[in-house]
Amino acid sequence: MLKPIKTENEYNEALARVYELLQSDLAEGSANSDELEILSILVKEYELIHYPVAYPNPLEAIKFRMEQMNLSEHELNNILGNRSRKSEILSGKRKLSLSMIRKLTEILNIPAEVLIQAY
Repeated sequence: MLKPIKTENEYNEALARVYELLQSDLAEGSANSDELEILSILVKEYELIHYPVAYPNPLEAIKFRMEQMNLSEHELNNILGNRSRKSEILSGKRKLSLSMIRKLTEILNIPAEVLIQAY
């Protein structure tokens, strides 16, 4: 019977069972498929509490997303303003404004929660 994961031992057992289920050929809608789905949710909840992942640094997130989207720093001028402002922001000398955060969220799809962090 499935139950909430409360200890590290239960967590490790759940991970082992998830691995075992993933190695089998699961039919959609089967009992094992449902067990995998529920166990995955329980493992995720346990990890959110016991192994939280910090947001990335806002400036690193911007640079990473630019790289992913093959954007040049020149194209970033359209979002952040003139070249010197963009340079000051990327070097950490100037903070992002609310309007810049909104544009970065809209255009680069970086969550606002990442961009509003102190850096």
